[in-house]
Amino acid sequence: MDNTMVARIKAKFKSKFQTEPLLVFSPGRINIIGEHTDYNEGFVFPAAIDRGIVAAIQKSDAAVSTAFAADKDSGIEFSLDNVKPLASGHWGNYILGVVSEIQKKGIEIGNFDIVFGGDIPGGAGLSSSAALENSVAVGLNETFGLKLSKKDMIYISQKAEHNFAGVHCGIMDQYASMFGVKDHALLLDCRTIQATPFKIDFKDHELVLVNTNVKHSLSDSAYNNRRSVCESVSKMLHIPALRDASEKDLLSIKDKISEEDYQKVLYVVQENQRTIDAGNAMKTDNMEALGKLLYASHYGLSNQYKVSCDELDFLVEEAKASGQVIGARMMGGGFGGCTINLVLKSGSKQFQESVAKAYQNKFNKACSIYAVSLSNGAGLV
Repeated sequence: MDNTMVARIKAKFKSKFQTEPLLVFSPGRINIIGEHTDYNEGFVFPAAIDRGIVAAIQKSDAAVSTAFAADKDSGIEFSLDNVKPLASGHWGNYILGVVSEIQKKGIEIGNFDIVFGGDIPGGAGLSSSAALENSVAVGLNETFGLKLSKKDMIYISQKAEHNFAGVHCGIMDQYASMFGVKDHALLLDCRTIQATPFKIDFKDHELVLVNTNVKHSLSDSAYNNRRSVCESVSKMLHIPALRDASEKDLLSIKDKISEEDYQKVLYVVQENQRTIDAGNAMKTDNMEALGKLLYASHYGLSNQYKVSCDELDFLVEEAKASGQVIGARMMGGGFGGCTINLVLKSGSKQFQESVAKAYQNKFNKACSIYAVSLSNGAGLV
């Protein structure tokens, strides 16, 4: 967490509302492996990071509530008596969605003011939306003494994303942002919502994120399409979710679906197994095995699930060719955002310089490179 960011958001709130706010930090997340398995009730391997959202919040005596996005210099006012979604893609939907989902539980809140900002690059696949939703949930819970549990709040945040942002996400992003443990990744079972923390020690390697700085517009619709395919195949197999399917099960319905959809569901079944295998690799400190699983995950995301893009594929190929990276893959929903790379510490600087130059030459634009550390979950500052 960046203390200068905290000071900036606090100062912005005080200048606008002349009161002392409650301050919340809610982290973004990385996901080591297990992509698009969460909404199939499978396994994922996320970790909260030291980049996130800071929200300043306080009760208001005004007739309306106010939300202000400091980084966009943009604000909205809204009545708690009539909370409705704004235009698709508006940042306000993440806040209004949380308010609406709290109200649906029969819980009353009063008017409030909130100012937020962060250091998660938008569209990077680091879950800025879940971080914002959780910051609002935690802030309202503390401000109004709602006595919501952390688990209550992650489901409120998830439903806000479904009903106001229009993205039918699983629970991973909200869970990792809320329950993160410093220096640990969480092997999360998305059916039981139980996680096993793994102390992260990559030995001679470190994680490096490379951001394509692109986000192709079809990402949300494609995400929802793939979720629909997974759910329809689960119904055909008479199982609750693809987490319960084997490759043999999929073969039994292969002639009833298109080859394209078969590859999508096959990817999910294989990725779920890769995530379990990654936990075993980390238990035995087998970094080479973990690296191979990352490359295999990217192959499936690109060629089977088809949620990659030219920029992501290029970065993974550059990682493979560098000699410094033992595993890399795209991370997040897809069609842009970051790759996550398991890089030799001794060659990290060389890799970062070479991949930045190659990307600039190929796409005539810069990528961004981040080092991140693993953080605790959302809470008061």
